[in-house]
This record gives sequence, C-alpha cells and structure tokens, in this order.
Amino acid sequence: MRIDRVKFAAALARADLTVNELANLSGISRVTVSSIKSGKSCTRNTANKLVAVLGSDIIENTAATVGNDK
Repeated sequence: MRIDRVKFAAALARADLTVNELANLSGISRVTVSSIKSGKSCTRNTANKLVAVLGSDIIENTAATVGNDK
C-alpha cells in the first residue's frame, strides 16, 4: 500500500510529531516510518496504524492511475 509522501509529511507537521513520536504512537518502528516517509510502500496493517494516528488522507489515491498506462 502506498502512502502519499507529501500528505504524509503535511500530516506529520500538522500533528506536530517527529518520526520517533509517530513510531511510538503507532507501534511501528522508526526505521519503517522513515522508509514510508521517503516513499517506500508498506503493508495494509502498517498503513492502518498510521491512519489511526494521522488520518486517512495520507493514503495515495491510485484509482486515477489504473488503466492509464498507455
């Protein structure tokens, strides 16, 4: 599952959280949070943990790109 890097960074700033604080609140390792912040994909379970803290707007909308690979 992809997290939108820009929305992720904005949500992190809005929540006034550091990567370490988000890791502690979400139960995800700091390394995983940093990887996601830099654009790596994650499991649905990890995304759900992040959504619980930062909100669902961080999920990348891929529906618009499906079928547009011409």
